[in-house]
Amino acid sequence: MNPTTRKPAVPPAIAILFGILFVSTGSIFIRYTQAYAPSLVIAAYRLALAALILLPLALVYRRQELAGLRRRDLGLALGSGFFLAIHFAAWISSLEYTTVASSTVLVSTTPLWVGLLAPIFLKEKLTRTLLAGMLAALVGGVVIGLSDVCAWGGAGLACPPLSEFVRGRAFLGDLLALLGALMAAFYVIIGRDLRVRVSLLTYVFVVYGAAALLLLAAVLAAGLPLLGYPPQAYAWFLALALVPQLLGHSTFNWALGYLPAAFVSITLLGEPVASTLWAYLLFGETPTPLKIFGAILILSGILIASLPVKPEAATQHPG
Repeated sequence: MNPTTRKPAVPPAIAILFGILFVSTGSIFIRYTQAYAPSLVIAAYRLALAALILLPLALVYRRQELAGLRRRDLGLALGSGFFLAIHFAAWISSLEYTTVASSTVLVSTTPLWVGLLAPIFLKEKLTRTLLAGMLAALVGGVVIGLSDVCAWGGAGLACPPLSEFVRGRAFLGDLLALLGALMAAFYVIIGRDLRVRVSLLTYVFVVYGAAALLLLAAVLAAGLPLLGYPPQAYAWFLALALVPQLLGHSTFNWALGYLPAAFVSITLLGEPVASTLWAYLLFGETPTPLKIFGAILILSGILIASLPVKPEAATQHPG
């Protein structure tokens, strides 16, 4: 494997924009799929189908690279798959217990964890502009989440009491979403380390495959059936594998070969904005003023965070 120094054929910022649109379909597809199958099964099928689709491509175009992977890089890729498996198992399960708004807000704390962990594991410095962008984007994500559970009236913003938020099933769902965010942070950090040395196809095939095997083992251990679901379930399984996983997640994994992990993780906060857009187009849900304000904050945060990213960030990588 001989990495070459070159600029990406597509500007990473443009690719990330499309990645946000693709990955934002995930929560919508998952909610539809949960009418037919358990969350753990959904997670397993999502990753397994994605890995199976990549299998012939990896064998044809990356067989030599796969065979020549260094032990350390293979171990990191398998570790990334481990964290990705827990991320999806936790986050998809959280949607059974808590609202989409609460789950999205908590899983969107991934950039905070990446920002805290990247200087330790990747030696990436967090500049003031990056921190400012992170703060603005996080606040925007919270505002969008609160807009679904709070109401703005004559007396100001009215939200449920904290005691109702932390009690019962919703609290378990919130903890699962938070766990999903932390696991996603490790997934992003490992991806940033590997993507400068390993091609996108090789990386996503190994990572998605490892995650799929772990999730399939978890399904069997839990005694859940893998077959016998209605045709609609398998259609949604395939949709999840193709759109948010292969087109969405893989775009972000590609971007990790060119951009700092902290910046890429911040752009994931564009998902609530895109989800609002999908809801408007598909269900005719008009965004509330709070949602619009949150969207402005998120987009502003992404713009601010992109300022310290310099051209030399496109360092050695295999494409």
